[in-house]
Amino acid sequence: MLENWLKTTILMAAIVALFGMVGAALGGAGGMMIALVLAGAMNVHAYWFSDKAVLKMYGAQEVTSDNLQFRSYYQMVRQLAENAQLPMPKVYVINESQPNAFATGRNPEHAAVAATVGIMQILDARELRGVMAHELAHVKNRDTLTSTISATVAGAIASIAQFGMMFGGGRNEQGERNMNPIVGLLVMLLAPLAASLIQMAISRAREFEADKAGAAISGDPRALASALQKIHHYAHQVTNQTAEAHPETAQMMIINPLSGVSFDRLFSTHPSTEERVSRLMAMADRY
Repeated sequence: MLENWLKTTILMAAIVALFGMVGAALGGAGGMMIALVLAGAMNVHAYWFSDKAVLKMYGAQEVTSDNLQFRSYYQMVRQLAENAQLPMPKVYVINESQPNAFATGRNPEHAAVAATVGIMQILDARELRGVMAHELAHVKNRDTLTSTISATVAGAIASIAQFGMMFGGGRNEQGERNMNPIVGLLVMLLAPLAASLIQMAISRAREFEADKAGAAISGDPRALASALQKIHHYAHQVTNQTAEAHPETAQMMIINPLSGVSFDRLFSTHPSTEERVSRLMAMADRY
């Protein structure tokens, strides 16, 4: 657990340092503040209201304790929340054939978990329990906050780069350019890419941590490993139209829901399923 948190901390420091260097070079102090405020405003709004927005986007239906069809699913989440010492989150079902699940909400007191009908059809109760424990681990680890901060800084870096392209980069008190124009152009082009790579690495680190913490919550790493293998196999055979229309939500899911995700791992929001399964199986003997 400490290893994943340390990696996340280092990556967060790296993206903030990148923001400082790029901002000083291209935007100056004023440009840095404008970019950070704009990106921050957009992402704070997303952080505060994203749960309602994404649940509505996916047509999620809330499940309560008196729902006969999904009572066992609701009770499963309740038990896992107690195991994790979390407040009971709101529980949702999504009428979607692709097997997947996600957690959302700005903090544990305003959290929600959702699972698709598809995931309930392909997983047994033990495997589904492993998946929902993973999602509650995201809630416990406040990963929505972590992703919001990284998105804010990455967005600010992109804004500074655009600012530099439009206005020629920052200048010093004498009106001279802060750096060589060719170097400045390279920074404008490469800085947003570097920020995106760091942001994706943070997302992958948080997935590994949620796997590990989820296995501790459920006490059954093998169940989550089996679930991940099944979801990976079926998810890419079924197109999730909502995810395709809103690819920014893909990082929320337990498995990347987008079709054609054969790009380099550096650009992926999720670690490879094989590595996730391998790590979980290595934990299995402890339980």
